[in-house]
Amino acid sequence: MKNDCQLDQKTVAVVKGLIMDGVAKANSGHPGGAMSSADFATLLYQDFLNYDPDNADWFNRDRFILSAGHESMLLYSLLHLTGFLGMDEIKNFRQMGSLTPGHPECHLTPGVEATTGPLGQGFAMSVGFASAEAFLRQKLGADVVDHFTYVLSSDGDLQEPIAMGAASLAGLWGLGKLVVFYDSNKIQLAGPTRQVDCADIRKVFEGLCWQVLEVDGHDHTQIRKAAQDARLEGSKPTLIVCHTTMAKGAATMEGNHKTHGEPLKAEEIKATKEKLGLPDEAFHVPQDVLDNFRGRQASMRERVAAWQKNLDSRLASDADFAALWKQINCKRSELKIDWPEFTPGESMATRKAWGTCLDAVMNDIPNLLGGSADLDPSNQTANFRKTMGDFGLDGYQARNLAFGVREFPMAAIMNGMALHGGIIPFGATFLTFSDYCRNAIRMSALQELPSIYIFTHDSFWVGEDGPTHQPIEHISSLRMIPDLIDLRPCDATETAVCLDVAFTQDKLPSCVFLTRQGLPILDPAEYPAVKDGARRGGYVLKDCEGTPDLIIAASGSEVALALETAKLLKRKVRVVNICSFKLFDDQPESYKKEVFPPEVTARAAAEAGRTDLWHKYVGCDGVVLGLDHFGQSAPGKELSAKYGFTPENFAKRIREKY
Repeated sequence: MKNDCQLDQKTVAVVKGLIMDGVAKANSGHPGGAMSSADFATLLYQDFLNYDPDNADWFNRDRFILSAGHESMLLYSLLHLTGFLGMDEIKNFRQMGSLTPGHPECHLTPGVEATTGPLGQGFAMSVGFASAEAFLRQKLGADVVDHFTYVLSSDGDLQEPIAMGAASLAGLWGLGKLVVFYDSNKIQLAGPTRQVDCADIRKVFEGLCWQVLEVDGHDHTQIRKAAQDARLEGSKPTLIVCHTTMAKGAATMEGNHKTHGEPLKAEEIKATKEKLGLPDEAFHVPQDVLDNFRGRQASMRERVAAWQKNLDSRLASDADFAALWKQINCKRSELKIDWPEFTPGESMATRKAWGTCLDAVMNDIPNLLGGSADLDPSNQTANFRKTMGDFGLDGYQARNLAFGVREFPMAAIMNGMALHGGIIPFGATFLTFSDYCRNAIRMSALQELPSIYIFTHDSFWVGEDGPTHQPIEHISSLRMIPDLIDLRPCDATETAVCLDVAFTQDKLPSCVFLTRQGLPILDPAEYPAVKDGARRGGYVLKDCEGTPDLIIAASGSEVALALETAKLLKRKVRVVNICSFKLFDDQPESYKKEVFPPEVTARAAAEAGRTDLWHKYVGCDGVVLGLDHFGQSAPGKELSAKYGFTPENFAKRIREKY
């Protein structure tokens, strides 16, 4: 490893110059933290990070996650020096259509591993990255998968409880290839961190089974040694506490909390550049700095070529390895899954149908990893855990992720695994606790990640546990997240179809809403559309002759209610199953009009939750049987009668209206 101290200092100064210039040109951004992190981030990229200079997506690259997403100009500057971003993109920071948005977006910018901004989530996603690496290294061999996950984390990241939950799991799982650089500049947007935090981070992380190293975050010798020591620790993740100064190097604003979120003024930038030994020139990147920063790229290309040669050899000589490699790298949409079938006429909770499906396919999908937030029996993942073992505790080939009571970290870790690639992640909990992981679900959609969320106990039918555990607004709330597939199957057969939809998505995440109570399994001979209709989100489940007088729409457990209600009405009734608003709304207008003919204005709907969103299907004056208030603690059947979820009451309301 080369070590030209003077040139390294110049390289860091150039990075700081780009940070100041990019933020100033945009007149928006966060220069202070980016400057305080510049020393160790630059040295990490320059001297330690392994990547393919010609392919930002090389499979065995080290991953770098900027959890402190507000320091985006630091990352963009480093990506420019690596050659992944052109100077025009640096100059267009935060502008319309650029590859350098205010916070990094992984599906947009080469070299950006995760979309970050909501603090703590980058840290938590990194645990997913490191978990995916450990699993795939065990499955494929260290000659194919053997890389580090590096993170740049801030004071704000570690103040978000999600980071502590994820850190606890990383320590428990012994993720030795996870290395977090913590920029401890002790400043945040509103002022010094001492106003809001008294934590001894060393003690906290050592208590969570991490190796903790402390360095002067501006001392290059200390930084290099800490990075080397972290890479040598194989059984624990490492936190490198980098004690730094906010806006390090600034002429008069060094240490000032205002630099966290405000551009430096022109005179401050000019004076700072003079102090750093830079010319008074915007976006200055001299050739000697580029050559210094890219000094390892020739050897990295050789490393990539050797890796590819070894991979090609294994693919040619080992049929089992080749099959596994193909499955791990195939598009999700190419998966062909043999789901179980269910016996018509029986009663089964859709959560149990999910468990039956999981048990049936878990051996056929070797890269399916997931678990429950301490609700294994209730979420029907207990047999998966028993069969596959607990990841980390039972080795890295184990596939059950025992998340504990940590819904938010669970969701973010799933996202990290999906971002890493090669893994199909799922996580399960009660629907009412989706609130705890909502922002990570939103980040699944924003990052185009096909994470699978299993939410059981999906209505007031939870019963005796009472209103704290009975979801009311949750399904409607989740339906409002763009690019998120909502799936609420009406029976066991449709549960398998909905799971196939979720498992075969390439970009969209899915939430599968499942019942606690038993539902009648429909006979496909009588209702043939139940075998495949869910793929279009909404479909005619039971029709009448000619044009219907009335359309009743429903989802999930209320589909059976709709069918029974239709029998009580002496008119021509069409029953429509809307198991997914997202998938149905994405259908061509012509199909939607086939399902809901515009001339049929007498419409009703039923769902055991908020009524609001259903009016887009039944009209402003349509009858909607739902629940717009909190539940009560009582047996589910008693609540059903009290709240009017009976065929007799539903039919009565429809007759009164139409």
